[in-house]
Amino acid sequence: MEQQHEQSSPSGLWQSTTPEIEKVMSSVDRIKSEIGKVIIGQHEMIDMLIIGLFTGGHILIEGVPGIAKTLTAKLLAQSIATEFSRIQFTPDLMPTDVLGTAVFNMKTSEFTFNPGPIFSNIILIDEINRAPAKTQSALFEVMEEKQVTIDGVTYKMEYPFFVIATQNPLEQEGTYKLPEAQLDRFLFRIKLTYPDLVDEVAILTRFKGDFDNETSKTISAVFNKDELKACRDIIEGVHIKDELIQYIAKIVINTRDNGDLFLGASPRASLSIMKASKAVAAMNGRDFVTPDDVQYVAKGVLNHRIILTPEREMEGYTAEDIIKDIVEKIEVPR
Repeated sequence: MEQQHEQSSPSGLWQSTTPEIEKVMSSVDRIKSEIGKVIIGQHEMIDMLIIGLFTGGHILIEGVPGIAKTLTAKLLAQSIATEFSRIQFTPDLMPTDVLGTAVFNMKTSEFTFNPGPIFSNIILIDEINRAPAKTQSALFEVMEEKQVTIDGVTYKMEYPFFVIATQNPLEQEGTYKLPEAQLDRFLFRIKLTYPDLVDEVAILTRFKGDFDNETSKTISAVFNKDELKACRDIIEGVHIKDELIQYIAKIVINTRDNGDLFLGASPRASLSIMKASKAVAAMNGRDFVTPDDVQYVAKGVLNHRIILTPEREMEGYTAEDIIKDIVEKIEVPR
């Protein structure tokens, strides 16, 4: 049996950390260190992007323009030795512009499939809610099943396949509401806000002599596909008690039988909370899940999967308010 190392937990108690868990923590530190050369703050967004990467879940980042949504996604891709593509969604974008199309070869008199930009490892979809429903539907199969079917032929995606999408708030002009079935395919929706005064000053200080953001070109790949797969396998092995599985199920089922909600969360949400809480545990040096891990990821997993009743919306409630109420009223396992 391999020797275990001890470290202090956030609660002040001593806990053992296995070499496997230390491997995950080391990987996270390397990625954060690279991204931190450019990005100030936004720690929760970076954590959730890494959780999505480890668990194979896609991420939706929502916020006003100019708060580093796209830049952070690009830097994450730069820090990992994988293929990267970027798709700018626009109102006139067609499904074939995303998936690819069959092209007739005059020499062979046959059609040859020309893959679209979705055929990559990390895909940044910028302003995803600017494209209409027809284009959004092109993402349904590939986001869930990691494959594309064109003219009856199925093409599998290579590992890893990770979609990071950004969107502006729906109140902005020229945006479309994403279908519920598509939203359900995202592990997290991260809602970003403006930086505070300290971070704003730090941003200005960092770039006062770097008008063209040359610093971003110094980000190098510190992680590869094999290491990513190894971390994923370690996270899958993180222990979660039966009581916590019951706890997750109760949270999600409560969204389906709640007078404040018109639409509750699907079983995919339960699985997402379980996977994400395992990743959080490993990233914090533990090989077991705690209730705090479940509570930490619940908001990001559920906030785009539930729909409030019209009455609650008119009263000014948000999805986050309802999720907080649900989590607080369900008894925490001991």
